[in-house]
Amino acid sequence: MAPMELPTDLTPELAPLYWLLGSWRGQGRLGSGEQDDPIFTQDVTFRDTGLEFVEYRAETWLADDAGTRLRPLSVESGFWSLDRARTDADVGPGLDPADVVPAYRSAGDVDQLAQQDGSFPITATIAHPGSLTELYYGKIKGPQLQLATDAVMRGEHAAEYPGASRMFGLVNSQLFWRWDLRSADGTMTPHASAILDRIATADEVSARR
Repeated sequence: MAPMELPTDLTPELAPLYWLLGSWRGQGRLGSGEQDDPIFTQDVTFRDTGLEFVEYRAETWLADDAGTRLRPLSVESGFWSLDRARTDADVGPGLDPADVVPAYRSAGDVDQLAQQDGSFPITATIAHPGSLTELYYGKIKGPQLQLATDAVMRGEHAAEYPGASRMFGLVNSQLFWRWDLRSADGTMTPHASAILDRIATADEVSARR
């Protein structure tokens, strides 16, 4: 795969996540992905907000064999970023403004966050309908990303959800992902997987436009 050319105005610490940025659309299957497992279609957007995190949104529909959408299945939203110590350059909590001097001014500064194997620690929060929010930690190395839940926040009437893991990878310009769920006894079982095509670039969905 040819190296991607990063835009000059990209927040430096988003560089390891750049291959995700943009909008994606495609099809997958629930469960282990067998031929008789239910089909779904999905739209996913990873958006540069101009801050030190990526905004994530995924909309999913059950579909027939031809890929025609039958009914909405779910919506997810959240924020993904490199996992690092907080500084005065970070926004919040709430609407507290950040220092105007960024924590990392160049890709070289961001490289200091890399681990010995060349990967970067990453964290993500993903909110679901039904009073359920996941906190993930993992790592990103080149066009591959792995996440596992560290905590799950459930409302009083939320469904049982002990935890999960997710994997993403860019292969021949397509985004492959897999989602496994953890049962109460700790066993991981396949939940869903899909292959998505990019339908909009990072610049086209950026909040900087």
